[in-house]
Amino acid sequence: MRDMSASSRVDAGETASELDCLPYSVQHYDEGVCLLVRMGPHRILLDCGLGDTSLLLSSLAKSARRGSSPMPADLVLISHAHPDHARGLLGLHKAFPLLPIYASEVTSKLLPLNWPDQDPQKIPQLCHALPLRSPVEIQEGLVVELFPAGHLPGAVAVLLTYTTKQRSYKLLYTGDFFLSNSRLVEGLRLEELRGLELNVLIIEGTYGTSRHPHRRNQENQLAERINRAIAEHCSVLLPTPALGLGQELLMLLRSHHHFTGRDLDIWVDGAVATGCDAYLELLPHLPPSVQNFARHQPLFWDERVRPRVRRLPSANRATVGKSPCIVLTDSTANLHQYCQRETGPWLILLPEKIDIKINKKYSAPTTDESYLLAQHSDGPGTTQLIHNLRPQHVVFVHGSPAYLADLTSLEELQNRYHVHSPSAGTLVELPIGETFMQPAPPETNYEGELTELGTVVTITLPDAITDDPRWRQFADTGLIEARWQGEELVLRGLSPRELLNQSGDRFTWTDVDCCGTCRHQRGQRCWNPASPLYNFKVTLEGYCPAFERLSNVE
Repeated sequence: MRDMSASSRVDAGETASELDCLPYSVQHYDEGVCLLVRMGPHRILLDCGLGDTSLLLSSLAKSARRGSSPMPADLVLISHAHPDHARGLLGLHKAFPLLPIYASEVTSKLLPLNWPDQDPQKIPQLCHALPLRSPVEIQEGLVVELFPAGHLPGAVAVLLTYTTKQRSYKLLYTGDFFLSNSRLVEGLRLEELRGLELNVLIIEGTYGTSRHPHRRNQENQLAERINRAIAEHCSVLLPTPALGLGQELLMLLRSHHHFTGRDLDIWVDGAVATGCDAYLELLPHLPPSVQNFARHQPLFWDERVRPRVRRLPSANRATVGKSPCIVLTDSTANLHQYCQRETGPWLILLPEKIDIKINKKYSAPTTDESYLLAQHSDGPGTTQLIHNLRPQHVVFVHGSPAYLADLTSLEELQNRYHVHSPSAGTLVELPIGETFMQPAPPETNYEGELTELGTVVTITLPDAITDDPRWRQFADTGLIEARWQGEELVLRGLSPRELLNQSGDRFTWTDVDCCGTCRHQRGQRCWNPASPLYNFKVTLEGYCPAFERLSNVE
């Protein structure tokens, strides 16, 4: 990852840098997030999501020995309770038991779920809980204020204000944030953060510049797919992380019109069930709509109201799929436990952006597909937040190197802000001044050639494009899909999973009048206003009277 700050320039009239940031880890779920921020004399550790904390502890201990303080930092602030932001906290506390750790009240209650192998009674009270939307002077000259960030109950954006005799410096760390409301969490409110006069914004870039459909559309597409699977006498298996997505899915299944009142069993297993119990303890902190729901029926466990929601006893794992049902289980679970002989067929639905390992063959017939139910803001949401806050420096963390590079290269950001995307171990100095010279963005555009030979069009691209780690996935099958987007032609690689799910039909139906060969079908949706299927998801073998053959396009 290129450090965008390396070639930044500041005016001679600027003061020496009072702010800098040293990332210990900036990547996505597997590596976690951990940042050390310096504001004048104050050293603040933001999150501790490292799976292996040995290098972090060694580095912090060396820093402590070099300084006048025996502590590696002055304090730790945790944005939320997901493992990639908090799992290293217990090891950090054991190494430095006097190091103060702060989080929201809800996060302090959810943190023990990060260590399921530990006796909850023996896990020490790690956190001091801070109130929301209330400035707290945590050290002399350093004020902390927490704002709800969406994404997960208790998740916060952290505002740090360091004041000297000459001026104040403000830094906001978003943690993971989501502007949209979800089933169990209200989204981050932009109006609470406008006008802060920020100097530095440290912001996640999980989805890069991707653009997503509206949250309700995502939910409806997923509910529709699950509904279709049940109608086809399939059971549905949903492996998810223990906190957040699992509970969101359960609320979706309980309240969506496809499932309310339906004679259907929903089984919840493992750490996902433990996460549901934790949410029940937090009911007063959940949105008013959720509290109102809970006044009329149980939030999760309910054998009376259909669909029935129950814990899955371990003894029933091998037999639960003999009739169509839905099972939510841990993302790390061995799915062989459920996909046994004489059960199924099973549809395994995998959330995008979460790496879940599955086998190619199980004892029961299985099909696996991916779905999008975003827990983070997409590219437009990320830039919207930046433009509302208008900081001088923007530091991108938490995302794949390719996605972060996409964000740092956006011209709309390059022209207005100092943009940084540091790798782990790279110190980012954040000088505060009036003007700056922005370094050149990383190269993300590739120039190629187009050749037309009769009925064949050949597009030639330079070898440099294959250096991007996304190329392997794009070119995996050697087949691409092309579609017009305004005046631009967009190319997309077709994955092996898509080809298997389509059974190769899409490429052999050229003589059949069906949705698969209709000019108005894109992304398995009908875009013909004259069709009764307009804006609906369609099967490729479907047909309607408004059919127009793809080959008729001029």
